[in-house]
Amino acid sequence: MTDDELLLKLDDSTRNATRHQLDTLRSILDQNGTVLYLQPYLPTHDPPLDAATFRRSVPLSSYDDYADLINQMADSPRHHHQPLLSVDPLLCFFYSSGTSSPRPKLIPYFDSKLSKAASYIAHQGSAAILKRLFPSRPTVNKILCFIYADNVRTTRGGVKVMAASTYPLQSGNANWSQLSFIVSPREVILGSNAEHQMYCHLLCGIRSFDLVDGIRAPYAIGLIKVFCLLESKWEQLCHDLEHGFPSLEFSDVAMRNSVVEVLGGPQLDLAKRVRSVFEEKSRGGIVSKLWPNVRYVRCVTTGSMEQYYPKLKHYAGEIPLLGGDYFASECCVGINLDIMQPPKKTRFVLLPTAAYFEFLPFDMNETDAAGKETVDISGVEVGKMYEVVVTTYRGFYRYRLGDIVRVVGFYNLSPQVEYVMKAPKGPNEIITEKDLMSAIHKFQLDLGNAMEMEITEFASFVDMELSPKQLKVFVEVEEGCLSLMQEKIEESVVVLRSFCSSLEDALGGIYRVQRDRGESGPLLLYVVKPGSFDRLSQVAIRNGAPASQYKPPKIIRNREIACFLEGSALVTVV
Repeated sequence: MTDDELLLKLDDSTRNATRHQLDTLRSILDQNGTVLYLQPYLPTHDPPLDAATFRRSVPLSSYDDYADLINQMADSPRHHHQPLLSVDPLLCFFYSSGTSSPRPKLIPYFDSKLSKAASYIAHQGSAAILKRLFPSRPTVNKILCFIYADNVRTTRGGVKVMAASTYPLQSGNANWSQLSFIVSPREVILGSNAEHQMYCHLLCGIRSFDLVDGIRAPYAIGLIKVFCLLESKWEQLCHDLEHGFPSLEFSDVAMRNSVVEVLGGPQLDLAKRVRSVFEEKSRGGIVSKLWPNVRYVRCVTTGSMEQYYPKLKHYAGEIPLLGGDYFASECCVGINLDIMQPPKKTRFVLLPTAAYFEFLPFDMNETDAAGKETVDISGVEVGKMYEVVVTTYRGFYRYRLGDIVRVVGFYNLSPQVEYVMKAPKGPNEIITEKDLMSAIHKFQLDLGNAMEMEITEFASFVDMELSPKQLKVFVEVEEGCLSLMQEKIEESVVVLRSFCSSLEDALGGIYRVQRDRGESGPLLLYVVKPGSFDRLSQVAIRNGAPASQYKPPKIIRNREIACFLEGSALVTVV
């Protein structure tokens, strides 16, 4: 299928959104209506089943409703008389990218032809949109792509577990010739140490600097880590270019040897060029200084990734920073038709053939959705917020995805939405991710004006074991800011305390009401050691979180994570 045909097919699905939604639901139920999960709700399932009956009969669900069945599949995938979630064969499990808990969820991935067809249209359509903006060039045709195949784990029943982005690389059917546009050799992508892989990606990218057309990573946080590594290791990179081999002690011999081959011997002139770039004081626009033919940088910058956008823009300079699509581990949700827009203006067009969508009305002032009814794709209203509910080809039925979106318009007859935040997890969540990000942004401006402090990461945790419950906010500052703060520790604590009340004021209506009623105690602010969130990511990755999909938590729901950060605190302010 040509790019033009793909885009026409996408356009047709949005013009006939309601019909495609009903066809999608019908095909899902025709295929999987007899699975064990649905039997209590559809005991006499006799296709075709209309959407209204389906929504009336099957309750809304969350991951906990599937956990037992997923664990059964993980422990003994082939010992069930009746399919549990899907009639299709189980290929593997994907890790969820959520990081509020120390261990990620397992998302089953079934060998569904219908799902693969829908996913193909979404992913290839996204690629066609990019190519329409940036047509291929015959000589500058390489991508510096920071992808990591990650370690593949195996469940007790022998089922493989990996990141969704890893599957095309680890499935055993990987066509590496189709990835020849990536600068790095396959041994780097398949490496076992994320930091070493990142370093090798950089080394290969700098070696082929004149061939690089674009720079990509799944999430903005990944590129922030890349540029931080670049700033801290540039002298070592230059040393390695001069000598023609990486000086780091790599346990992965195949990766090391592949990089030596890419370098092709000592590159003295290139090392001199890189040194001249880094001897300049400013890092602004460093992308085009190192890679003069780059036309774009692309990653997801919406949601919790929005906080990294300004810093990425600083590094990118005049190079366009392109947004990503709205793809979840459970299914593709929406596509970004205007990838040139910044996060605040990013709109996703819902894909009517990717899943059956419902929308649960959401109110910022209410944390309980009990009693509310969903609306379908034709029933949403512009300006209103909803939690996304999906019925997928991959074994989830009326599943609350946990994302809040706002409807901002329609593309043909399909809703256009902006991502707002993760949905609150019950009445104990007294702030939202969006509230926290907004409050920290204001706090950062106050601190920057008073103390020239820069916050690099942050998160929050509601401690329910205290009476009354108490919100704990953790902020990590740059190393230089920390040294300045330690020199004037008493003065720093006074300044931080003076801004805590304004931080509280910015945390949203639910929090303020509970504080006024005395249901929540005063805010506790922890300034943690530089690198604390990186160490947190290392723990999460050791526990199974995929390096390529890891996102630092903003709303922490696990005491282990909160205790880890409390143990890293240098200053605590009440």
